[in-house]
Amino acid sequence: MSKIEIYTNETCPYCKTIKKELKKENIKFKEKLTSEFPDEYQQIVNLTGLPTVPNIKYQDEYFLPTRDFQNPQHLINIIKSFKKSNYSQSKQTLEKLKTLGYSINMAFTRLDQLLRQIETNTKKDETL
Repeated sequence: MSKIEIYTNETCPYCKTIKKELKKENIKFKEKLTSEFPDEYQQIVNLTGLPTVPNIKYQDEYFLPTRDFQNPQHLINIIKSFKKSNYSQSKQTLEKLKTLGYSINMAFTRLDQLLRQIETNTKKDETL
């Protein structure tokens, strides 16, 4: 397994939890405090657009909480089953953009349905 780098800061309780769980699974990692590697961390923030920790780098991929994993076990499962894609970066980007567009469309469709339900319920309440 390739070396995992975790960008953290001293006050992040979630970072401590992630590190603890990785240690329990005997997954080796190198911790990089954002205060000690500010330029590297800033480059990652510029790349991902998210100034968050813990920020996990594994096999040249970045994994961020809530964006890529929901809890420590989810991250561990991702790391244990990770395989590099056979597709080019541009093909992966295109497919991810299509998925993003689909997800946004579905979210707005659900929002529209909820707003219509609220509107219908409000109209019913007004007639009572």
